Amino acid sequence: MDLGFKGKVALVTGAGSQIGFGKAISLLLAKEGCDAVAVTDINLDDAKLTAEEVKALGCKSIAMKADVTNRDEVQEMVKQVIAEYGKIDILANVAGAVIGYGPLEQQDEETWDKNIRLNLYGTMFITQAVLPHMKKQNYGSIVNIGSGSSHMYSHGVNMYAMSKAGVDLFTKQMAWVEAKTGIRINCVAPGPSPTNFIKAPDKQAIMEMQLTTVPMAKATTPEDIACATAFFASDISGDITGQVLHVSGGAVM
Repeated sequence: MDLGFKGKVALVTGAGSQIGFGKAISLLLAKEGCDAVAVTDINLDDAKLTAEEVKALGCKSIAMKADVTNRDEVQEMVKQVIAEYGKIDILANVAGAVIGYGPLEQQDEETWDKNIRLNLYGTMFITQAVLPHMKKQNYGSIVNIGSGSSHMYSHGVNMYAMSKAGVDLFTKQMAWVEAKTGIRINCVAPGPSPTNFIKAPDKQAIMEMQLTTVPMAKATTPEDIACATAFFASDISGDITGQVLHVSGGAVM
């Protein structure tokens, strides 16, 4: 099936982790025919590794360093993509992380701020920078990476989940506002996955605990998320906008 990626330019944030969603999304977009996939991460060396794999697939790529919580860095990074390729057709907002655990009485304001700034503001900053370029061409597909945790209340009071719930709402608001501009905005919400999102020392124990709540009793893979993202990014989903798709083995229904 032709996904309509020929000649398209994609930008994928948070693409540095070699076991993460961003890398898997970048590689799948390249395999499916994108002309160029620009990748960015706060760790430039890791982003370069992903870019090299993209280029090995016959797709153009550049790697850039950008802290998505810094609006100025984001604006400069987007300018670099435009200067290199002339446009951005697809944006995958992947950059994010789980920051902090514990009961509410042990949580601090700094941790709350970090979660909101990285997971919600970061998504908003990137979208804000890319949107004018998509409007000029009356075309664009934006895919935000949310989280099933926004609907999994057994995690307790979790600012990460609340920041991702904000991404859900931002997706729907943006989709409504841009519906007549040729720009679609959707969201993919992953289930528990053994990526670098979980940075706790007891990562394996946390994964095992989470998987007990997943009906399919399997971890969500980066490839699962890449496939869902490619679907939303592609022309075959041209009548779909403002949707949050849970890819989580049934953890959220």
